[in-house]
Amino acid sequence: MTDFEVHTPSGTKRSTQPLPQLEQVELKGMLDWLSAYGVDAQGGVTRLLYDQAWCKAQHALAAKMQEKGLAPEFDQSGNLYGTLHGTGMGSGTVEGIEEAPIVTGSHIDTVVHGGKYDGAYGVIAGVLALEYLQKHFGAPKRTLQVVSLCEEEGSRFPFAYWGSRSITGISRLEDLQHLKDQEGITFAQAIRDAGFGTDSSYRAASHTYGAFIELHIEQGQVLERLGHSIGIVSDIVGQKRFSITVSGEANHAGTTPMSWRKDALAGAAEMITAVRRIALEAGEALVATVGRITADPGVGNVVASRAVFSLDIRHIRQESIDRCWHSMLQEFSRIAAEQQLGLNWEEHLSVTPTPMNKQITSDIRDICEVEQLSYIYMPSGAGHDSQIFQPACPTAMIFVPSQNGISHNPLEYTAEEDLMKGFRVLVQLLYKYGYGS
Repeated sequence: MTDFEVHTPSGTKRSTQPLPQLEQVELKGMLDWLSAYGVDAQGGVTRLLYDQAWCKAQHALAAKMQEKGLAPEFDQSGNLYGTLHGTGMGSGTVEGIEEAPIVTGSHIDTVVHGGKYDGAYGVIAGVLALEYLQKHFGAPKRTLQVVSLCEEEGSRFPFAYWGSRSITGISRLEDLQHLKDQEGITFAQAIRDAGFGTDSSYRAASHTYGAFIELHIEQGQVLERLGHSIGIVSDIVGQKRFSITVSGEANHAGTTPMSWRKDALAGAAEMITAVRRIALEAGEALVATVGRITADPGVGNVVASRAVFSLDIRHIRQESIDRCWHSMLQEFSRIAAEQQLGLNWEEHLSVTPTPMNKQITSDIRDICEVEQLSYIYMPSGAGHDSQIFQPACPTAMIFVPSQNGISHNPLEYTAEEDLMKGFRVLVQLLYKYGYGS
């Protein structure tokens, strides 16, 4: 892992805008409200792209945006925007496209049995930040916008970052419509049933941002363990995701000698063991995960004819990811050949490591200094929509601590005090870009 650059407040005072009545912002209450959409029996939140809970949550957010004085709008992908229109008098503080809006936000989809802070914190904080700024300072000079992205997790379909990919034009509906979820429902059917897609009345998803700023829980233990309030993300790891299919021959568990078997599940198990070994040999900064495996026919007294497992590889350097995948694929091929098994693989995601915009991260640092908040520069080991936006517009991420580093879990939690510190930084940043001269 790269070293963290640690900073404590210097006490140097720079001019900043006072934030009146900030303590009255109902950030925690709004997060609890949103978590009711998709609450599950395990005590977590399950909102999968275009499912009923997701639809109810996204439309409830649209109503909430309107209630908060923002102009809500959907696009064909189901991304939701809340806009605070500017007067057109801004000078364009961030390098890039002068007239495009400054956007904050995140995603509202979750993993299965997930927590209520991942993604949702950035969306709710964005809505409340724009409401707060309008209430206390009126219309901005430059248009500000919050986006509730339709999807980031890849929990329903084998494809992630659909919201940001559709906005930036990296992916189109035609690229995804054939994908199926575990129930056999196609992406095309799911988006149509949710009321979106190219046949809907909504505008195309493709859009241009002047800058994108994502406030997020860390989903790790670094901030909590080092005792810092804010993480300024320096870069986001790249990652590759695959489905690996091992093919064998179904046969009787009692009458087929061990040496004669073409056991797909046994071969997959050996491959998964190789994943861990190769990742450990690569060093701590690289991580590789097999989080899902299925076997056919899935009967206790039948040798498996087919096994499919997922593979996720991440690192802050692309060459390390590529080298690790090449080593794993070589090992998979060796095992398959030795055990007379078939081997196929499909790549579902390939995202390169992404550095964040230096100007915006510098401005975040200045705000932390003014607000007397200790901070660190740190990489993000998790993937985020920010890495999709960064090639298209100046982008930055702000982290707040996660208790015990737990995320993607009903126990996911961030103290209200920490949530508010991140919110304060976001408000100051949006004020600078939206209201500054």
